[in-house]
Amino acid sequence: MNQSQKVLVAGTGISGIAAAKLILDKGGEVVLYDGNAGLNPEEVKAKVGDNAKLSLVLGEIKRSDLLGVELCVISPGIPLDSPFVAVVDEAKIPIIGELELAYQSSLGRLLAITGTNGKTTTTALTGEILKAQFEDVYVVGNIGEPYTAKVETMTAESVTVAEVSSFQLETILDFRPEVSAILNITPDHLNRHKTMENYIQIKEAITLNQTEEDAVVLNYDDPVLREFGESGELKPRVIWFSSREKLKDGFCMNGDTIVYCKSGRETPVINVHSMHLLGRHNYENVMAAAAMSMQMGVPLEKITQVIRDFRPVEHRIEFVRERTGVKYYNDSKGTNPDAAIQALRAMPGPTILIAGGYDKNSEYDDWVAEFEGKVRYLILIGQTRDKIAACAKKHGFTEIMYAEDLPEAVQVSAVYADTGDYVLLSPACASWDMFKSFEERGEIFKECVMNL
Repeated sequence: MNQSQKVLVAGTGISGIAAAKLILDKGGEVVLYDGNAGLNPEEVKAKVGDNAKLSLVLGEIKRSDLLGVELCVISPGIPLDSPFVAVVDEAKIPIIGELELAYQSSLGRLLAITGTNGKTTTTALTGEILKAQFEDVYVVGNIGEPYTAKVETMTAESVTVAEVSSFQLETILDFRPEVSAILNITPDHLNRHKTMENYIQIKEAITLNQTEEDAVVLNYDDPVLREFGESGELKPRVIWFSSREKLKDGFCMNGDTIVYCKSGRETPVINVHSMHLLGRHNYENVMAAAAMSMQMGVPLEKITQVIRDFRPVEHRIEFVRERTGVKYYNDSKGTNPDAAIQALRAMPGPTILIAGGYDKNSEYDDWVAEFEGKVRYLILIGQTRDKIAACAKKHGFTEIMYAEDLPEAVQVSAVYADTGDYVLLSPACASWDMFKSFEERGEIFKECVMNL
């Protein structure tokens, strides 16, 4: 992006506003667009700040709005098959995402993490480990602040750890992390990406511009990623991790200990009982964070120390409280069936499960298959409750209750829970049918639990 370009920024959410500010700070001109005609123009402009080089378009975009526009920066929430994108394409205006804009404008070293599940925990942990080694570390993406919001303060000495979604990877051009990681690939966002093949291809695009000087961390247990890593087509060096197999090189398990293997020689990293993170999927997140950090030159002792002290990310298998012998966990970030499977497996005893929400065209069979011998009662809320109930009954699970909202679901769970039980909010669905975000859903859950 050159400094004086006229840029159309699509979307007035957090990433859109951050992108607009960055372009204006660099001397560019911004046409800020949002398809919601009901927004208050003054409120939107106030988010960016008073700037003569900012104009605002709400509602439908017209060809005349694009006069002089040389580039479009699109927010991750806008699908590439939307009518808006068709208008921009027709005007032959190149489209990039907020991720690419930030990358082109930033300085320093970059690590990037993607995957269907575990991104937030792995990104947060990798950031903490790198902060123990480097003075100037930024942790950006879906976690915390947008990448574009931090670009202006970065220097050549900065180290950035970015959590990257499939929506962001759809619009990259030159984006090239020094170290990338793909944690796993399971069905998600198929309402957006249409086919599993598309989704896999987009996730794997994180390595697109990497060279032999770079590295990619991959999950050996994921059949899609194992095939990708062993294809011989990847330029970056592959570093494997596995929670199920012994590896000659990479990170794996020896009993309850995470170990680093080099040419078959094992070095212990940490015993899993010394960590605050629960469940096998978290052992994998720890291995990925350790692999990325080691690639950046962080000594193993330092990596171990940070892992030992690290606490779970909010809304991801987060312990809320114990009451009358019942432990309550908030996993509001479990927004797809695979994430919900990991949370359920992490519960050490009989579980009362609160689930349901916005329908992302997910299938629930694999998740429901985990209920046997573990879930005592399933309490359903939201748009998907009939679909999930039908799936559960098909698998022979009938201990199902409906609640009108989350507060009622928490009340019901408290009534039915016995000493030694676990109450888990892990919806297996997005939150948008009843809440603004999974964060809001998690906060309300915690509030209800604390008020019991």
